Amino acid sequence: MHAILRSFYLFYDIKGSSPNTSGYLMRLPAKVAFPVVLLLWLVGCAINPATGRRQFSLMSEGQEIQMGRDADPEIVASMGLYPDESLQAYVQDLGTQLAANSERPDLPWTFRVLDDPLINAFALPGGYIYVTRGILAHFESEAELAGVLGHEIGHVTARHSVSQISKQQIAQIGLGVGMILKPELQQYAGLAGASLQLLFLKFGRDDERQADELGVRYMGRVGYDPVQLSGVMGMLGRVTSEAGGGPPEWLSTHPNPANREEDIIEYAADAEVALDPAMVRREEYLPRLDGMTFGANPREGFFEGSHFFHPDMAFQFEFPDGWQTMNSKQAVQAASQEGDAVMALTLAQGATPSVALNEFLSQEGVEAGRSSDDDINGIPAASADFQANTQDGVLQGRVVFLNYGGTLLRFMGFGANDAWQNRRGAVRSSLESFRVLRDRSKLDVEPVRLRVLTVSRAMDLATLLSREGISDRADAVRLLNRLEGNPTLPAGQILKLPVGGVLPG
Repeated sequence: MHAILRSFYLFYDIKGSSPNTSGYLMRLPAKVAFPVVLLLWLVGCAINPATGRRQFSLMSEGQEIQMGRDADPEIVASMGLYPDESLQAYVQDLGTQLAANSERPDLPWTFRVLDDPLINAFALPGGYIYVTRGILAHFESEAELAGVLGHEIGHVTARHSVSQISKQQIAQIGLGVGMILKPELQQYAGLAGASLQLLFLKFGRDDERQADELGVRYMGRVGYDPVQLSGVMGMLGRVTSEAGGGPPEWLSTHPNPANREEDIIEYAADAEVALDPAMVRREEYLPRLDGMTFGANPREGFFEGSHFFHPDMAFQFEFPDGWQTMNSKQAVQAASQEGDAVMALTLAQGATPSVALNEFLSQEGVEAGRSSDDDINGIPAASADFQANTQDGVLQGRVVFLNYGGTLLRFMGFGANDAWQNRRGAVRSSLESFRVLRDRSKLDVEPVRLRVLTVSRAMDLATLLSREGISDRADAVRLLNRLEGNPTLPAGQILKLPVGGVLPG
C-alpha cells in the first residue's frame, strides 16, 4: 500500500506540493486511503494548459465553464455591476485581448467591473473575471489594469480553482470514507476540515506566484510593459499598511506584496514583449476614472452610529446601541457584542405582508407566537414572535414584514433561546423604529467621486489641495496617487482627487 502511495506522489508532481499531503494520507488506515488513491490514479491527473506540467483535476472543461456560468449571476446580484457601460466595455475589450493571447483563448471570457469599494479582483472557473471599482481607482495606468487582468486570466488558464476544488473533493472523500468505517471520527469532522484548509494553503501561495508569472507573460504578448504589474504590488502593500496590516505571509493565501513585487521584476526581465517601447498608457487610462464613485456609496444606505439611513428608498431605523453593524447590497445586518442575537433587513417575497408572514410561519420547524397586522409608523405591516428548532438548538425571534412603497421588506431579529429574554425588548424596539426618512440632509447625501485633474502649473500638494477645498483629504489623495509628504507637482501631472460627498473614516 505504501508503495502505491509513493508512486502516486511521484506521478502527482505538482511544484511546491506539501509533504504534509502525503503525511495526511499515510496516516489514514489502509482501507480508507486505498480507495482515495485509486480514484486519484484513475481520474486525477491532467496537463496544465499554461505550464505543461501534470496537474490534479477531477473536473472537465465543460464542468468548469458551467460552474463559472452558474456562479456569475450570484456574484452580480450580491455585489452589483458598476453602472458605466463605457467602462464595462473598456475592461471587457482589454481582457479579451489578453485572453486571446493565453493558452485557452476559446473560453467564454467575461470581464466585469463590480460596484464595490473594496480593492479586489478575482476569477471564477471557466473565464469569468471581476475587478472592483475600488481597485480601478488605485491603478495608475492601463498597463497596471492589464497586469491584474492577466494575473486573473492566469488563474483560469492554469485551472487553479479547478485544482483546489478537486483537492477539497478528495479531502472530503477521504474524511467521509473514514467516518463511514469508523463513526467515532465524526466528532473530528470540523477539526479535520480546518486542518485540510491549512494543508492546502501552500498551493494557494504557489498559485498566486504562478498567476503573477502568467500575467507578465500575457501582458508582454499584447505589448504592455510587464514591470508595471510590480507597481500594483507596491500599491497593495501600502494600502494594507495604511489599513493596519494583514495576516502574516505564512498564513495567507496571497504572498506578501513586497516579495511578489521582487518576483514580478524578475519575471518581467525574461518576458518577451511584443512592442518596443512597451505600452504603459497612463494618459489614456486615468481620464476614464473621472466621475467614478469612490468609497462606499451612501445612496445605498449609511450608518450614523447605530442609526441607519437609506436615501434612495427613503427609510430609516435604529439598531440597538453597541451592536456591530454591516450594510451590503442584499441586507442590512447587526449582531450583539456577545454574538447571541442578530438582526437583518432584507427584501422579501409575497403579495402582502400578511401573506408573507403566513408563509414564513408555515415553514417546517417554525412555531408561531403572538402575531399582529398593525401598521408600524403608518407603514402596512404584519409581525409575529416565533420559535425555530435548528441543528444548533432552539432560537427565539420576532419578524416583521412591511409593504414600503410597493416593496416588500422583511425585518427580523432572533437569538439563542437562553439569551432571548434579555434581547427581546431591544430587538422589538428596533423593528418598530422603521419609518419614513424625510430629513433633506440625509435624503440629499451624495457619494464621493473621483475628479481627474491635470496640474496647470507647478505647485506643492498642500497648495493644490487647499485650492480645491479638500485639504482634509490629503491622506486619501496621497494613497490614490502614490505620493509621499508634500511633493512639488509639475505642470501637466495628472492626479485623482476625491471630491464631494463625505469621505468615510
